Amino acid sequence: VEQKGSLVTAELTRFDISHPQAISADEIAAVEQRVNAAILANVAVDAAVMSMAEAQQAGAMMLFGEKYGDEVRVLKMGDFSTELCGGTHVARTGDIGLFKIISEGGIAAGIRRIEAITGLNALQWAQNQERLVRDIIGEVKAQTEKDVLAKIQANSAHSKTLEKALSQAKSELAVHAAAKLFDNAEDLGTAKLVVAQIDAEAAALRDIVTDLTGKSDQAVVVLAAVNEGKVSLCAGVSKPLTAKVKAGDLVKFVAEQIGGKGGGRPDLAQAGGSDAEKLPEVLNGVKDWVGGKLA
Repeated sequence: VEQKGSLVTAELTRFDISHPQAISADEIAAVEQRVNAAILANVAVDAAVMSMAEAQQAGAMMLFGEKYGDEVRVLKMGDFSTELCGGTHVARTGDIGLFKIISEGGIAAGIRRIEAITGLNALQWAQNQERLVRDIIGEVKAQTEKDVLAKIQANSAHSKTLEKALSQAKSELAVHAAAKLFDNAEDLGTAKLVVAQIDAEAAALRDIVTDLTGKSDQAVVVLAAVNEGKVSLCAGVSKPLTAKVKAGDLVKFVAEQIGGKGGGRPDLAQAGGSDAEKLPEVLNGVKDWVGGKLA
């Protein structure tokens, strides 16, 4: 790695390095172990002003591209580190206390940023983490810290099972409700038109529309559902009518007016949109669009 930037304050230390990928948790742990081992060694921190030539001879680390004067300040921490640095530092490495990396992430292509804390800040961070773990133990009703992960995994699996059952129940209710829609279909002479917004999962619309178009060889169906602010659309046309009305064109007509797009086969097509507020008005215009195609 190569240093690309740094910051040292009373609150934290920030270190930017060239690195082609994310630094793994194991690598972070290894860095923490090495740094804390050097801190625990409690070696003296020696600072000396010398010429650049003397610094180079001493093996001081220098950053390519940095500008240095004729005289430089060389900082040495035992055999662990020798580098050029102009800052104010501790007298011994042990003065630093605990060193803990708290974040790692990318800030530019090939550049990673590490943030760490030391001393009492690191102790406070550890205490906060301990408090958080205790809160999680209580929330998931685990017995000990060792049981927390298994308890969370069990709760997650149970939640997924419930979500699947709920989704299936909503789909069954939507199919039942949609069947009644066909009984009230609008008669356009050569076609029976069903246009409605229903309470259903996006994934269920296709099956519902297919079921409705299967009830007649004159069906034109457009169903919409809004979930978490997003509009899902599905259009279906009985195959005998696809010469005049194509489901792909119909769903595109609706979707383009609500900030979306989509398409599909002449007898079945799907789309999405983002402007749920305009949906009722747009659905009201479907009858005239279909009527124009049938004329």
